[in-house]
Amino acid sequence: MKTNKLTVILTAAVLSLSVLTACGNSDSSASSSEESIAADNSSQTQENTAAVRKENIYNYIKENFGKNIMTCQQESTWMGSPDYEMDYIEETTGKLPAIRGLDFMNNDFDGVVERSKEWDAKGGIVSICWHTGVNGSGYQESLDDNPDYKKLFDESTDEYKAMMKSWDDAAKALTELKDAGIPVLWRPFHEFDGQWFWWGKGGKDNFIKLWQLMHDKFTNEYGLDNLIWVLGYSGEVKDGWYPGDEYVDIIGSDTYDNSTNVKAWKKLKKIADKPMAFHECGNVPSIEKFEADGAMWSWFMIWHTDYIMKNNADNLKNVYNSDKAITLDELPKF
Repeated sequence: MKTNKLTVILTAAVLSLSVLTACGNSDSSASSSEESIAADNSSQTQENTAAVRKENIYNYIKENFGKNIMTCQQESTWMGSPDYEMDYIEETTGKLPAIRGLDFMNNDFDGVVERSKEWDAKGGIVSICWHTGVNGSGYQESLDDNPDYKKLFDESTDEYKAMMKSWDDAAKALTELKDAGIPVLWRPFHEFDGQWFWWGKGGKDNFIKLWQLMHDKFTNEYGLDNLIWVLGYSGEVKDGWYPGDEYVDIIGSDTYDNSTNVKAWKKLKKIADKPMAFHECGNVPSIEKFEADGAMWSWFMIWHTDYIMKNNADNLKNVYNSDKAITLDELPKF
């Protein structure tokens, strides 16, 4: 019996070693295969996360539109800290805005991506605009450039190729955010109907063509399904500039006249059945004033530096602590 047991044990050991060796060889190829599948799944999951989170945010905006207002603040990057405005708001109100406004101005793609990731990690929503010339750069170029639109839309011209190079740079930055699972309220070509920026100087038909061209490029070529497209009119809200429902998710207007921008609200309601944003202001009115005027925007965004500092501190505190104002700490996890 002892011999039989020993034989059995030795046989089992040999078999086990054989199996382990075989598993080791098998695991090497299986592990490689599994890692490849995991990488593919991870990539797919990230893409789905960006798109799904975008839909979650957009649905949240639609659900709250007309009822509650999200708080939003535009940042600056030249006041010693990119959190200059955020720190002031937190010190003044005890809160932080639900949405942080950023700008690709001066080709600050890397910086905007980094700060967007940080804000998203806090649980906040990212909004990006873009003061740029036709070929890139910043605010002055956005005002000074006056392109020949016939050349700008001709794919064979240097003008078209230069503009596309600039758009590629922006799209790559937005792709990095997509890959990180981050949705973006994308607000290009703002205040177009004011016609002081180059993208409005060509008139309504050229603007519509420009907007649709970017939308098609970013959607079809780059697959940027993490963008919520925000069409930002000036305070005038002129007729005939709307690119079409399939190219726009949110419409809005801005003004710096200290009002609730209710005049623009009434005009926008006639243009499209979309959520509406007060995408730039100086002094923000009280929430009670927004309610009284029937202009409960999806969000208001105070402009940076002097604009936020000139707001009445008591009113700002009351706004941020209103039951109808949504701040960073009150956002759900999208």
